[in-house]
Amino acid sequence: MPRYKLTVEYDGGPYVGWQRQDTGPTIQAALEDVIQAFSGERVTVEGAGRTDAGVHATGQVAHVDLATDRFTAPKVMGAVNALLKPQPIAVRDAEIVSERFHARFSAVERAYRYVIMNRLAPLAIGRGRAWHVSAPLDTNAMAMAGARLIGHHDFTTFRASHCQSKSAIKTLDQLSVERDGERILVLARARSFLHHQVRNIVGTLKLVGEGKWTPDDVTTALEARDRSAGGPTAPAEGLYLTGVRYDAG
Repeated sequence: MPRYKLTVEYDGGPYVGWQRQDTGPTIQAALEDVIQAFSGERVTVEGAGRTDAGVHATGQVAHVDLATDRFTAPKVMGAVNALLKPQPIAVRDAEIVSERFHARFSAVERAYRYVIMNRLAPLAIGRGRAWHVSAPLDTNAMAMAGARLIGHHDFTTFRASHCQSKSAIKTLDQLSVERDGERILVLARARSFLHHQVRNIVGTLKLVGEGKWTPDDVTTALEARDRSAGGPTAPAEGLYLTGVRYDAG
């Protein structure tokens, strides 16, 4: 029974999230349906991260098992992509891996990018793919504040109230803020994240960028370990799962 590792890209706008559910279309369901269409097998596609409604991915990783070994990895990739059209989902890469590999549990790091378009004019081409913020943002202050969150902390302040993680203690390996013209990128890396953690952090950093908060206020919020002490949740459309790292072998 071969196991296929799939690297997937998608526009999360039309979907209610990664995970299959009855409330609307999902990326997981779309992949499972097309794999059944060409293989005749009803499968479960396991993803590295359960992205929310509206969240995008350029480097989501998933795995799927098929009972037959007659499909090569390129064949699976080609068939899935052909049958997915015109949905905004694409398999960028496929390979056969060991049955010990698990897209979610074998991951040692996940990387996210949050995109803010900081300009007065509304978005046209980028609508639904970035957070439009018209007020000028001080990215240096945002970067200084973000640095306060790097490391091993209790992130209860930045955790969704319905988060199912057993612990709010996480290690944030990177949180950087970069500006490229009108575009501001918040980059985050960690082994795992709490539900809405990145979006809640970005919403808080926006307050710093606007001059409403200082970096010290972010430290105070972190230490409060109380969601009500943090900033607002940034919109889903600016968030991208950009990569998942696994140990060699």
